[in-house]
Amino acid sequence: MERKSRHVYLDPLDAIWLTVADRVGFRVRRCSDAYASTDGQGVMTIGDPSTLDPDDCLAQMILHELCHSLIEGSQSLRLPDFGLANDSERDVVREHACLRLQAWLSGAHGLRCVLAPTTDFRSYYDALPEDPFGGDDPATELARTGAARSEHPPWAPHLRQGLEATARVFKAARELGAKDPNAEQPPIWRELKD
Repeated sequence: MERKSRHVYLDPLDAIWLTVADRVGFRVRRCSDAYASTDGQGVMTIGDPSTLDPDDCLAQMILHELCHSLIEGSQSLRLPDFGLANDSERDVVREHACLRLQAWLSGAHGLRCVLAPTTDFRSYYDALPEDPFGGDDPATELARTGAARSEHPPWAPHLRQGLEATARVFKAARELGAKDPNAEQPPIWRELKD
């Protein structure tokens, strides 16, 4: 007799961030022909695991896209890719602002390295000071504006709740001493700060 499954497993972090995205107003779709994109009609497309780097995760990808929306403001939710162009240098300052905001939001929960971007801008992110709003960079003011927006709907309270839930998951894994015995690299949560 063939067993019929009645449930589908969903990774807990994926479940957290799919819920955050949904509550902010996005339905997340996975595919193999895009890295990350939004259509301006409430659909966020994220590459499926086969298209991502080994240190990418759905949580970090969704957070990054939500940070773009925070930098661009609520009107950007109705624009494909929040009105940004990723095929030119036009929006580099806005990308830097997004990264500063991502570092600030995730850092407040001890997740700055866990939810770090893995794009070509990773070196910029890694070079940010402990206070990502410090320094003399034109992206800083945009990032501060995004941080203020994060306290208001549609992002609040969902973004904060997602970060808090993510921190609890990683804390539990670290306390357990969890590791992947097949991995060459140590798990990223070893780098978490208390």
